[in-house]
Formats: sequence, C-alpha cells, structure tokens
Amino acid sequence: MGSESKRGKGRGKESGKRGVSRRAVLIGAGAVVVGTGVLARDELKRVWWRMPGMAKPRKEGEIDHVGAEWTSASRANWRLADRPDDYGVDRVIIHVVQGSYLTALKVFKDPGHGAAAHYVVRKDGHVAQMIRELDVAFHAGNRSYNERSIGIEHEGFVDRPAGFTDAMYRASAQLTADICARYEIPVDREHIIGHVEVPGTDHTDPGPHWDWNRYLALVRAALPTARKAAEAAEAAEAAEAAEASRARSDRA
Repeated sequence: MGSESKRGKGRGKESGKRGVSRRAVLIGAGAVVVGTGVLARDELKRVWWRMPGMAKPRKEGEIDHVGAEWTSASRANWRLADRPDDYGVDRVIIHVVQGSYLTALKVFKDPGHGAAAHYVVRKDGHVAQMIRELDVAFHAGNRSYNERSIGIEHEGFVDRPAGFTDAMYRASAQLTADICARYEIPVDREHIIGHVEVPGTDHTDPGPHWDWNRYLALVRAALPTARKAAEAAEAAEAAEAAEASRARSDRA
C-alpha cells in the first residue's frame, strides 16, 4: 500500500487507450442506438458484455491462480468487468502492504477503504486471491492503470528488506509468470512495475529494497512452465466450448 493507508479508486487520472474487443467487432454496424445517436466505441465495449448471455460465467470462490486461497475483497473496492474483452491487460503492478498479510486482508474487506489488490502474497509464499482477474481492482490510484493491470500486494514494509523472503519472491514470481503467460505480457520493467511508477501516484512501494533483478529473473525462469499451463487451459476451454456447441446442435 506504500506511503498511504488508501490508494483511492483512481477514477480520473487517465482515460488510456484500448484496442477494439472481439465483441465490439461482432456488433459492427448493428451498434446499440441510444436516443438519436450511437454509443461511442469505448462505451459500446463496456456495455456489450452486460447484454443477456454475454457475461463470462462466474462461480463463487473460483480462482485464476492455481494454489491461491480465495477470500473476497469488499465489493466497494473493485468494479465488475470482463477483461480482457473490455479492457486489455498489459501490466502487473507490485505493491507492499506497509503491514502484515492479515492487515491487507482486513482493509481490503473493508468497504470504507476504497481500495484492494487482486492478490496478496504472505512472507511464507502463501497467496490469497481477493478479486477476479476479470474485474477492475482499485489498487493503482489511476483509472487507466487500474483497468489495464493486475495488482499484487506483498506483506511487509518498504524499509525492511529482510521481510522480502525467498519464499515470497518465488511465489510472487510464479504468480506474475502465470499472469504474463495468460495475457502475453512481456517480462520487463515496462510491463512489470512498482506502485511508485504509476503516473500520478504519491506512493513509494515496493521501495528501494525490492530486488527487481532477482524478481524478474525468477519470473523468466517460471515463464516456460506457466506458458505450457496457459496453453493447456486454453485448449481445455476450447474443447469445452466445442462440446457445448455440439450439444446445442444436437438439441436443435
């Protein structure tokens, strides 16, 4: 969380640029008409997935990172979305709690806090997922960066390097590798950044003692396995979709 107790929802810093989603393309000339005008393309992308039958299926307690423990953040601290179809994901943002793992969970569950990250990593390497990657977490203090990123919080303090344990680095690096594999994010310092590097932020985390060279080396080492897992998951999803399509055809 850095130098402040709250990040804020980051609703007005930057609008950012977004590519055209597959669903926006499918609508094409048949755009939804509101009054006498047509919705702008960006707005169309945001509303398309909310149309009946368009939202991705969700299950209570479902996780995106194998081995993570699901414990939900307050609904006030994140926004329902359908990423990457409505907002492309191209950043991982590294945070430090300025406190304990339990402190992070407590404040992210507090609706008055106004902020939460997708994941929290404990000193022993345990990972909690608090918000689905589909959704926009209020963690960066910048609307554009919230929409385009996944936030990972780490137990500890920016001025206590001993708190950044080997288990924490390795677990977090595996998580970041999995995220990079899922969204084809390059493993470099342009795309894996600290909260302090978000435009407009006044936070300092992860601080000068976070070992970026070590961290990126661990991410790169974990990436081949993460890519294989992502490819297998994509193939399984495609097979499931094909089976569902055949079932619908048989019923027709």
